[in-house]
Amino acid sequence: MSSAAMSDALSPSPTGPFTADLRTVRILWRREMTRFLRNRARLVMGLAAPLLFLFVLGDGIGSAGGDLGHYQAFLFPGTLLMVVQGPAVAVGTVIMWDRQSGFLRQMLVAPVRRGAVLVGICLGGATTGALYALPVLALAGPMGLPYHPRLLLVLAEAAALAFALTALGVSAAVCIRRPETFQIVSGLAMAPAMLLSGALFPVGGLPSWLGAAVLANPLSYGVDALRRTMPAPDTTTAAPAWFHAGPEWWGWTPPVVLELALVVAPSLLLLLLAARRFSRID
Repeated sequence: MSSAAMSDALSPSPTGPFTADLRTVRILWRREMTRFLRNRARLVMGLAAPLLFLFVLGDGIGSAGGDLGHYQAFLFPGTLLMVVQGPAVAVGTVIMWDRQSGFLRQMLVAPVRRGAVLVGICLGGATTGALYALPVLALAGPMGLPYHPRLLLVLAEAAALAFALTALGVSAAVCIRRPETFQIVSGLAMAPAMLLSGALFPVGGLPSWLGAAVLANPLSYGVDALRRTMPAPDTTTAAPAWFHAGPEWWGWTPPVVLELALVVAPSLLLLLLAARRFSRID
């Protein structure tokens, strides 16, 4: 969408500010969808690295046999989270380049609420993340997970996590001015957060300092929510104890709804703060 068309689309609505906000959200969501549909190479590249983890690492460790035979199914939720976090970084990068090109300034001077602009961008990122998750969920059967209606709940959770991660990426992009700095910060933040989320290895029985880092990491609860919602592995042997190990608070396991809230709520707070920062024209 060109800058002139965007300016016309974000012009005041005669029906009231709420309708104008909904219109803004719809237009920016459609912009993200158009970018997604026109860049098929981005979809392929976004799926390549997580699927390499799933097939190469999963098959390699799972081939050791014994309890590790369930490892590929264990790795599946973590792979799903890796897939949906890609659009979050991509949306933040787009905001950085919009600032460099001056397109962001044109959106800021439009007579619409800044929060509506950010919500539209985040909803676009969440939808893109859900679309990325679909081909991964289609591989549930080969990974030893039965095709079950619960996979629809997993898709909904993946969309919620994609929205939260997109909100984090957008919040960082609003505060950081240089695209190169954003790339470095996002890489340094996401890599340890993913490693300490329980996506690649069980969190039970870890050293105290590492276990504390896992409990403090919001992504740990997102991965555990996905894993607990997944249907049980379709194998002849029962899953080992480490397969179901997740974050615990003094022996108590938080419910899935609370785990999702622990990921989404902080991102919404950061998005609110970013909207206040976003109101300042750079």
